Amino acid sequence: MVDMKPLRLITEDASDLEVISSAVQDAVLKAEKLKYDARKRRFTLEVNRFGWEELDGKRGPRSRVRAILAFDGVLGVKTRAVSKADPDMVMSLLSVSFTPGDEPPGGTISLLFSGDGELALSVEAIDVTLLDSDYEWATRHTPDHDKRRR
Repeated sequence: MVDMKPLRLITEDASDLEVISSAVQDAVLKAEKLKYDARKRRFTLEVNRFGWEELDGKRGPRSRVRAILAFDGVLGVKTRAVSKADPDMVMSLLSVSFTPGDEPPGGTISLLFSGDGELALSVEAIDVTLLDSDYEWATRHTPDHDKRRR
């Protein structure tokens, strides 16, 4: 197993969000781990993040780490092809992006999942935090988007 240094990332602008998007690319989570607290205006995901930053070339130790991805200042959430009807359904997060709104610094943060699922978070401003836990484990599989399977 690799001893990954836990990531502790905070965003303040769209370029910071690109860093977080890279860190959580191919993170997997169960639908039941999507949480929206409207009173606190906070949306959180508990994800199993692949350690892209720890890869050394094509070969090398690979691991996943449990992490929390939190969005603050969330005014509303819209979903497309994402359902919590099956809480054990596993989803793979592909990217996180920001589209500015009519009144800066607000806008929409989009979370795109494999299978065309998407969450659109209407936000006051970009306020996103990624926190790794100490729970890390080795994995034999590296996510590969170019591989064709039969």
